[in-house]
Amino acid sequence: MPEELEEDAVLGLMQDRPLVLPCIFHRAERYFGHKNVVTATAGGTVSTSTVSAVCRQVRQLATAFDTLGIGGDARIGTFCWNTEQHLVLYLAAPCTGRVLHTVNIRLFPEQIVYIVNHAADEIMFVDRSLLPVLWPLADQLSTVKYFVVIDDGSAEEIPDSPRVVQYDQLLAISEPYEGDFVIADENAAAAMCYTSGTTGNPKGVAYSHRSTVLHSLAALAADVLGLAERDVVMPIVPMFHANSWGLPYAALLTGTALVLPGPNMSPEALLGLLAENKVTVTAAVPTIWTSAAPLLDDYDLSALRLVLSGGSAVPKALSQKYLDVIGIPVTQVWGMTETSPIATVCTPRTQHSGCSEEERADAHARQGPPVPLVDLRVVDPGTGAQVPWDNDTTGEVQVSGPWIARSYYHSDDHNAAFTGDGWLSTGDVAVCDRYGSVLLVDRSKDLVKSGGEWISSVQLENEIMAHPKVSEAAVIAIPHDRWVERPLACVVVKAGESLTVEEIVEHLESRVAKWWIPDGVEFIDVVPKTSVGKFSKKTLRAQFENYRFPVAETS
Repeated sequence: MPEELEEDAVLGLMQDRPLVLPCIFHRAERYFGHKNVVTATAGGTVSTSTVSAVCRQVRQLATAFDTLGIGGDARIGTFCWNTEQHLVLYLAAPCTGRVLHTVNIRLFPEQIVYIVNHAADEIMFVDRSLLPVLWPLADQLSTVKYFVVIDDGSAEEIPDSPRVVQYDQLLAISEPYEGDFVIADENAAAAMCYTSGTTGNPKGVAYSHRSTVLHSLAALAADVLGLAERDVVMPIVPMFHANSWGLPYAALLTGTALVLPGPNMSPEALLGLLAENKVTVTAAVPTIWTSAAPLLDDYDLSALRLVLSGGSAVPKALSQKYLDVIGIPVTQVWGMTETSPIATVCTPRTQHSGCSEEERADAHARQGPPVPLVDLRVVDPGTGAQVPWDNDTTGEVQVSGPWIARSYYHSDDHNAAFTGDGWLSTGDVAVCDRYGSVLLVDRSKDLVKSGGEWISSVQLENEIMAHPKVSEAAVIAIPHDRWVERPLACVVVKAGESLTVEEIVEHLESRVAKWWIPDGVEFIDVVPKTSVGKFSKKTLRAQFENYRFPVAETS
């Protein structure tokens, strides 16, 4: 902590203005009202609005919150797709001093109930198409006074209840708030997201106004995302997933046009929106880009300059596919709910000049160096000592910075996630090269410990997915009497193709050490996914908990 300034210390003579989200709102309203906000609806149509219309709705909701008796620092829950109305709520909640709480629509019902009650949401905004998921839980959501239904073109029946209000009707009776929004304390909570809860209950992460503004500014840097007013941004990553990686706020700050894909996540729908709106920057998890890859030739994607992927490692073969077909690779970003989320970005650097095609492909497969203002270290999990940045020694990634969480919301579950000196322990295992570029090896819980040595499930998956007949592959550890654990590969074959275990083994023999080759290969229809689109190895481990390797084992 900084020491107190001496009484006669010389102070800077700059204006002291808090870093708060009204700064982004007022800038967008004053300078970028003409910019388009495009939304694909559940009814199959595409609507085009403007930033000016978004800002007017923000002002109307500011009045509506007060009319409905919603507390001045209440949590405002959202249960929505990526839409214009969700963008409105991104501003209306924090600019009025309240806290935006985006609820993951893909969680199990009991997790949704836990999250809403734990956050004590006073009001829930829900897309009409999602009513069948949320409304059956209404009686269990003890703190929610009202459910505001946003008509997204769905034909779902709207419940007849005094707790249900329709969004359009609410706006119709709400005059716009006049004047500037004022938030005095930049450290006040602006938004909150909950972790996906793969172990135990989900944990809340509360983003401050200050952290959100700084994260938005960082996204504009050339070596981060380089967002500019001339860009057209389409965040495919859900707005309920770590604030859509901060893209909506960064886009509003710099004045880009926005394209919001709504509920249709089919590859055809997404690629159509990218092509029709000449999108320049887009972001999604690897499973989205994997499903879209076979269709790339069918769409004009020449406007794209940046295809972002995060949430899990991107297979090198997938990034190379995009480079070959549309001329740009998939760019990896790394982070987590606790990091707001962008912590590293794998943008091209001077050290890549003169690299061979294969070396460039290897560079694209990294998560990259930390973005400005984020500090990163890789430590030995046993001793806590930092490991050398030699691109070989593995350790756990720990991060620190102004948009990195220091604790969880109303939780005592703290010790495992945060170090004594205030850094976030991510649980990700990685190596770092001499330039500070991170290459994730695995999640600590997903490593395979074979005979006292570690096998990276991520690297093994990437090599399997480089096979031209493989669509997806996930590797899990299976107990072994002799070697403690050995890898089992769960493989999805591309439609119309056939593949044998022998072909998988032959493919791997020239790519990985012999002792890395899985002792078993199981062909499955699909790799199960978590609520945010990552491979659910927890599900696979449960599915194969009684698995026994074939008698003829690889040793």
